[in-house]
Amino acid sequence: MSSEDRRLDVLRAIVEDYVLTREPVGSRVLVERHGLGVSPATIRNDMAALEEGGYIAQPHTSAGRVPTDKGYRLFVDRLSAVKALSTPEKRAISDFLENAVDLDDVVDRSVRLLAQLTQQVAVVQYPSLRQSAMRHLELVPVGERRLLVVIITDTGRVEQRTLDLAGPLSEDLIAQMRTRLNAVATGRRLAQLVGALAAVPAAFCPADRPLVQAVIDIIEETLAQESEERVVLAGTANLARGGGMDFTHTLSPVLEALEEQVVLMRLLTEMAEDSVAVSVRIGHETHHEGLLETSFVTTGYGADGDSLARIGSIGPTRMDYPGTIAAVRAVARYLSRILAA
Repeated sequence: MSSEDRRLDVLRAIVEDYVLTREPVGSRVLVERHGLGVSPATIRNDMAALEEGGYIAQPHTSAGRVPTDKGYRLFVDRLSAVKALSTPEKRAISDFLENAVDLDDVVDRSVRLLAQLTQQVAVVQYPSLRQSAMRHLELVPVGERRLLVVIITDTGRVEQRTLDLAGPLSEDLIAQMRTRLNAVATGRRLAQLVGALAAVPAAFCPADRPLVQAVIDIIEETLAQESEERVVLAGTANLARGGGMDFTHTLSPVLEALEEQVVLMRLLTEMAEDSVAVSVRIGHETHHEGLLETSFVTTGYGADGDSLARIGSIGPTRMDYPGTIAAVRAVARYLSRILAA
């Protein structure tokens, strides 16, 4: 084994012990708990090299060492295995999410479930209409002078708008509009619909075109209004619980940062551009002063292999990275499966 590989083993042992005990890790502890196969003197030399490289640090006057952001980053980048969820855990995820009744319920259940699994803060980016594709458009007469326009997306999102009419509509005209609009809209990303819908009125007689255009205007206005990005959080109470988090003296800045949706959306957008399936941002990599002691673990979810939005977990830099990655990945996988159904 090369000295680099051995030092990586020492770093891995320090990270695992510190995550477990929340106490700085000394060379004697490493010798006693881990079969590293080298002498205590060699471990002390490796720890000195890791400290010089900025991967571990000595807090105050403690004899032990703790990982730095750089050390956690190397640990995450070199993870060879992610902790597997147990069969009961997988079954619980499946059962809990499959009982959801609509998209709002799916998102709510997903974020609460992930917070429970990780005992950290969970975040789910809501799939916006502009990221979705149209699954179906329904037109429903309500009395003689109102028309209900129902937009259903491939994420299961349902938006309803009502159009006031000048007079009664024939069933034939409603059926014709429903057929033509669905033929144009079905399967298209909502950002592509505006141009596609523009040609639809010409297929109708001049007397009906104003009504057709009014329906199209409602569709476009709905998409414009509902395109705003938003996120859902759960588990913020975990920040204040002594067992899992490390924000005893810096809780307020973390909470304030989490309340700023624009901060979370920026991070999620940046992480969506990472070239890895599960993205991890550690400490200063969040580029936000209030989040310097946190790490974000996120991955994409969506139907048919397309990532519509992201789901993730937010916790202290001293988090169980393998376990958190496994939980985030598992919930995202089940969430995607439900949306594709």
